[in-house]
Amino acid sequence: MTLRIFTQGLLICAILQIGSLFFTPSAAGQSRVTTSELGFGIGGANYKGELSPNYRFLNNQPAITLFYRRDISSPITAKGGIMLSHRIVDDNTFSDEAYDLPLHNWRQTEARISLAELSLVGEYNFLDYYDLSQKIRISPYFFGGVAGLIYNIKVNTDNPDLEPTLDKPYETNVAVSIPFGVGVKYALSKHWNLGLEFGARKLIMDRLENVFEIDGKRVANPYDNDWYYYNGISLSYTIYRVNCPPPYKNKPGILD
Repeated sequence: MTLRIFTQGLLICAILQIGSLFFTPSAAGQSRVTTSELGFGIGGANYKGELSPNYRFLNNQPAITLFYRRDISSPITAKGGIMLSHRIVDDNTFSDEAYDLPLHNWRQTEARISLAELSLVGEYNFLDYYDLSQKIRISPYFFGGVAGLIYNIKVNTDNPDLEPTLDKPYETNVAVSIPFGVGVKYALSKHWNLGLEFGARKLIMDRLENVFEIDGKRVANPYDNDWYYYNGISLSYTIYRVNCPPPYKNKPGILD
C-alpha cells in the first residue's frame, strides 16, 4: 500500500510538471540566455513482470541512450530521448531468494527482449543549474512523462506441455509506458555535463513477455502490469544562445 501511494504521488507530480511546460509564463523567452543540450548515456535496463516479479539490481543488462534537453524556465527542462536495450529474463534466475517457486519451476520459461524506447519527459531542477555565476553547478531533479516502445520478443520453454504455445519466432509489438524517476546533473565545465539517473517505466499492459493464459489455463498473474527500468550515467554538451532584447521604441505611437 505504501509503495502504491508513493508511486501515485510521483505520477501526479510528473503530470503537474509536464503541464507546467505548456502553461508556465514566458520566462524562458525573457531570459537572457537559452540553453540546449545534446548527450548520450550508458547504463543498465531491468525488467519486472511475470518472469521476474522482484526488482533486482544484478539483473541489469546493457543499455544506451541518446537525448536532447532544452530549458523551458529556470527550474524546468524538457528532454526527448531514445533508449536501446537487449535483455534476457528467465523463470529461475530472477532473484536468489525466489529460485524455487513452484509456478516458475513448472513453466521453465526464458524470454529474449530487444527494445527501443522514444520518450518525452519534463524535468524539475531543484537548484539553478544554468546560473554560470556559480563556481559549482549541481542540481538534483525528478522527471515524468510519456514514452512509446517498440520491442522484439522471443519466448522459449523447457516444459513440453507449453512448447506448442510459447515457443515461437521473434514477434514485434508496440506499447506505451509512463516514465518517471530521479537524477542529478553536475557541470564539469561551461559546456560539458555529467549526469546520473534512475528511472522506472510503468507499462500500460501485462503482456510484455508473452506469458499469460494458455488453453484456458492461467499461467501468469493477470492483475499486475509489467515494468522496466533504466539507470545509468550520461555525458552532454550544452549550447548557449544569447537572446536579444526586443527593440525599444523612443516615440511610441498612439496605438502603442
